[in-house]
Amino acid sequence: MFFVYAIYNRKHSKIYIGQTKDFVERIYLHNQGIFKTSFTSRYDGLWVLIYKEELKTRQESLTREKQLKSYRGREFIKRLIKIEDSAPL
Repeated sequence: MFFVYAIYNRKHSKIYIGQTKDFVERIYLHNQGIFKTSFTSRYDGLWVLIYKEELKTRQESLTREKQLKSYRGREFIKRLIKIEDSAPL
């Protein structure tokens, strides 16, 4: 199984969308700054999971990742952030 995920950095209001086989490990790596030249390492603060979707093959996950990175896909993700921001902590 593969996963498409979206993580959010509230401190900088940034979204990252990616795909992986192990999303728990991948989010840990994003937060540790392991990927030195990556988008997520440019911003301090915590990256939190706001969306994940399980798919059967890497090809399906790559296709879905591309859809979520499109304008309409990003609008979908942004609506999730608004829901998260309005939820009590």
